[in-house]
Amino acid sequence: MDKKKLGVRIFLGVIIGVICIGMLVYLVPGMNSTDISNSEVVAEVGGLPISTAEVDTQFALQVPNSAQLPPQLKTYYARQIIESLVFQRMLEIEAKRLGISVSESELANRIQMIVPGVVLNGKLDMTAYANQISAFAPGLTVEQFEEEIRQSMLGQKIQELVTSTVSVSPEEIQAEFLHKNEKIKLDYAVIHPDSLESQVQVSDADLNANFEKNKAKYQIPEQRVARYILIDPGELQAKTTVPDADIQAYYKQNLDSYKVEDRVQISQIQFKTTGKTDAEITEIRKKADDVLKEAKKPGAKFDELAKKYSEDTATKDKGGDLGWIIRHQMMPEIERAAFSLPKGSVSDVIQTQLGPYIIKVTDREMAHTKTLGEVLPSILESLGTRMAQDLANRDVTEISKQLRTNAHPSLEDVAKQFGLTVGETKPISVTDPTPDLGASPELHAAIFSLRVGEVSQPISSDRGHAVISIKNVTPGHQGTLDEVRAKVTADFRHEKAVDLARQHATDLAKRAQGGEDFAKAVKALSFEMKTSDLVSRDGSIPNAGTARQFIAAFSVSAGKTGDPIYLGNDWLVYRVAEHQTANPADFEKQKKEIEDALLKAKGQLAMDSFRIALEDRFRAEGKLTYNKDALTKIGGSI
Repeated sequence: MDKKKLGVRIFLGVIIGVICIGMLVYLVPGMNSTDISNSEVVAEVGGLPISTAEVDTQFALQVPNSAQLPPQLKTYYARQIIESLVFQRMLEIEAKRLGISVSESELANRIQMIVPGVVLNGKLDMTAYANQISAFAPGLTVEQFEEEIRQSMLGQKIQELVTSTVSVSPEEIQAEFLHKNEKIKLDYAVIHPDSLESQVQVSDADLNANFEKNKAKYQIPEQRVARYILIDPGELQAKTTVPDADIQAYYKQNLDSYKVEDRVQISQIQFKTTGKTDAEITEIRKKADDVLKEAKKPGAKFDELAKKYSEDTATKDKGGDLGWIIRHQMMPEIERAAFSLPKGSVSDVIQTQLGPYIIKVTDREMAHTKTLGEVLPSILESLGTRMAQDLANRDVTEISKQLRTNAHPSLEDVAKQFGLTVGETKPISVTDPTPDLGASPELHAAIFSLRVGEVSQPISSDRGHAVISIKNVTPGHQGTLDEVRAKVTADFRHEKAVDLARQHATDLAKRAQGGEDFAKAVKALSFEMKTSDLVSRDGSIPNAGTARQFIAAFSVSAGKTGDPIYLGNDWLVYRVAEHQTANPADFEKQKKEIEDALLKAKGQLAMDSFRIALEDRFRAEGKLTYNKDALTKIGGSI
């Protein structure tokens, strides 16, 4: 596990996890203001500037591989970051106005929970403290770290104040319980237009009419046929034989790389505490203790427990499997446990700055040096590739020399001299790939810039090096029906199959709604009837879609057929086989969970309203302004 990436995740959770308070991201209203002219400032909140440098810093921290993003996405993410920074500044100012602050003791307690193990004998070990911060947030000073923690706690306090009056009535809980637990079972048939295309009869008149109606769709771009010779290192490698002396020498020269360190294979169950309240952290640790008890029971399946309880999305679906690790790859607490446990054993709960972990050692391997027999395939591959590449480079150099000195080079002569074969592409347009030659923008550009008969210099691709010559060029033109007949036929069949699917769905629904047995009606139309499991409003039916797509079915009585539903390509016709209402006996079991979910949703709405009101007030008081020019440039400058 890369410590720097871990640090970024922790730090992001601390900085923005609470400050954003789970709100939906909106583009900031009013960003077209021009009240600021300083090009280094994107916004001012209460007279305090937010600089482009701050935005750049947050962008680098929050958006990995940002250099690979297209400009539109850079702008999108940059504006999200600006919104977060603006909201953070507004919260700081509002906290002062309301007299809300974070005491030193509160800050110290929170830091101890996030960075455990730095207090020894009641005193803070500053060296260990700084090292912990440096390990997961390189370049961050102790003061910066503490200020970010303070800001996140301040955001929590304001959130608690805003949501303190939020409540849920018994009637709302009861209504949500009934709504959530209502289920239906459907007899249904899915009608796929693709399966009906073979039934569509196509006449010449139909094709002519469809072609004339949609002629603009059937333009044929310029097409070129290229002849080529290909210097493929892969083919050369198959013909090379690596001398034994070279193999022995390579093994000795690279002996250090064949040394295997002590390593262990582990699986993990992670519980995250970053950005959580003290009460939540206590509950999380209790949950970890309970899961540990399950994991240590005889016959317990650690992978199933990881899939059920782990919060690490990268390993959860793999049963927590982290693969092989060596020393200094993991957090010290996990490393100590991993290298001290015997194969097959489960650790106790391990407390880390990320939260509690439980690990299982699934295999161990002691340090050793791999034998020549073990690494021979990789040596042959490496030396063979090197030899083949050297041969290819030699041929490319010689071919380039000949092409430069020959005024009228012949592709056939070059191929014969170097034992190569002349190939020919199929007609290709500017949007077509060139699988015979490999992927290469330079190669593709050459095909559409060379004149007929002209021979190129060797051009590199992912298949090797190609020398090409254009055989002929067919200019772009309006396609005739004969040229595009296959495409016109396919389009016509699909269009008519879509109409046919709709007609069949309508017919099936009418027959069933008119009293005909649903199963018999489905069979009469040669479709397949399926029966779903009981599904709730947030469930789904295999090969049919989510319940949200046929939400109208929850209003249909058992035994009745609803109207056909269009699923975006297919049609669904259904009969409600069973309509199950909530079981009153389950109410008490679900009451607390439902109440918490409703409170969270209402709290979210309260925070949204608070943010909007706060922003409106700051803008009305002239305390929130944006720099239009800086905002326009920000996406491209990051």
